[in-house]
Amino acid sequence: MYLTQSLHRAATLHPKRTATVHGARRRSYAELAERVARLAGALQSIGLQPDDRIGMLALNSDRYLEYYLGSYWAGCVVNPANIRWSAAEIAFSLDDCETRVLIVDDQFLPMVPELRQRAACLTRLIYAGDGATPEGMLSFEDMIAASAPIPDTGRSGDDLAGVFYTGGTTGFPKGVMLGHGGLYINALTIAAEGATQEGSTGLHAAPMFHLACIGVMNAMLVHCCTHVFLPAFAPGAVLQTIEKESIATALLVPTMVQMTVDHPDADRHDLSSLRNVLYGASPISEAVIDRAMAKLPNANFFQAYGMTELSPAATMLTPFYHTPEGRKQGKIRSAGRPTFCAEVRIFNEDDQEVARGEVGEIVVRGPGVMLGYWKRPDDTRAALRGGWMHTGDAGRMDQDGYVFIVDRIKDMIVTGGENVYSAEVENAVQQHPAVAACAVIGIPDDKWGETVHAVVVLKAGANATAQQIAEHCKGLIANYKVPRSSVFVDTLPLSGAGKVLKNKLREPFWAGRERQVG
Repeated sequence: MYLTQSLHRAATLHPKRTATVHGARRRSYAELAERVARLAGALQSIGLQPDDRIGMLALNSDRYLEYYLGSYWAGCVVNPANIRWSAAEIAFSLDDCETRVLIVDDQFLPMVPELRQRAACLTRLIYAGDGATPEGMLSFEDMIAASAPIPDTGRSGDDLAGVFYTGGTTGFPKGVMLGHGGLYINALTIAAEGATQEGSTGLHAAPMFHLACIGVMNAMLVHCCTHVFLPAFAPGAVLQTIEKESIATALLVPTMVQMTVDHPDADRHDLSSLRNVLYGASPISEAVIDRAMAKLPNANFFQAYGMTELSPAATMLTPFYHTPEGRKQGKIRSAGRPTFCAEVRIFNEDDQEVARGEVGEIVVRGPGVMLGYWKRPDDTRAALRGGWMHTGDAGRMDQDGYVFIVDRIKDMIVTGGENVYSAEVENAVQQHPAVAACAVIGIPDDKWGETVHAVVVLKAGANATAQQIAEHCKGLIANYKVPRSSVFVDTLPLSGAGKVLKNKLREPFWAGRERQVG
């Protein structure tokens, strides 16, 4: 199985069908295939070899899709950059997997000088914008125009397709290695669940560097869908685009669903075309589901649970359980059942399966599981011990096979669909000259699920405010990781082994809730 397989099929069966829509720019599947083959030739012409890594730092666009497919066609490996990261974080991810070529759009041109300074590996920068090509950069469009199309290299199976960086438990991002086969099987699974339909039109409003968007993008390719791109999520633009382009499928995290259906213009747009809404990262409140189903009467809602290391989906909660009748069965707070190509179990600390209803760690195996972490053999062995991907999420499985997430074993916060590892934030906070120690936890938030909260111990005689802590962190980590609140204490609660007892810090915020995570 290979990730360009769907493009070959679409160009054969539906060459005149619209493949991509970005603003006023529309291209057919025949045109997309031609551009992808030419881009692959252009990448090889500047010296890229199979397995070489290519990065992209850009907002959503048709060129982002061409980057993925062109890199695969050339036999190369993608490394899409998280657009919300700081230059320091992006440079680390580029150097970590030796990404020599980076494609940049207009939005991120101001970051180029700092990336050139910080990322020693970078040798080529490609401009994928609509203005004049900056000095010292190659033009994405000129490269395609000047290159002859080349045959598909045919990378497949466990051949490396991408290195996708996630937050790290040590404070440094980890590169998740995913193969062609795992990503493609996951796409087939999403399509088979009914979340995409043949020939329909899908919206890319969630960021395209994210594995959730990549998974849906690949499923849409399987079904030869039309891809409509918004540079970034904005509820008003989503409403306008659904009506204008007759969008049938959209991936939106719960906060995006809420912001879209609660937008003051929601009733002014014809949203009847929308058939499938996929969401993940956290459950959606029943109140939001009620409002969403009223505003989107023809839409089916799918919740997917997974992670980058799983390519990404492992379970899915199907539309029936979102309906009033289905909710009576008590599954709406679950993450659904295992998808067609994932085996899911609940293990105890000894990696033995627990009885149904008991809480343990959610583990997954199947073809979508990662190949490993880039140059981190110890982390890989720990995560994949016994052949199972240990997710770090605590959950239970009921008698019907539905998985309920109750807590996180790994020290991670999910805010607005983005993962934040506490160690990353703690490393940043502790670089403040007034800070002696700190612990970072997630606290509940109605809009974002969780927000980042810092518990800080100051050095003797030192002073700092919550605002000063936040401003300090903004220069070191992405804005969504910055503590939204901070409190100052004399000491942190410690175990006998000297470990911070974060459960003690979390208790006052999560008391009385069914789940201990947002």
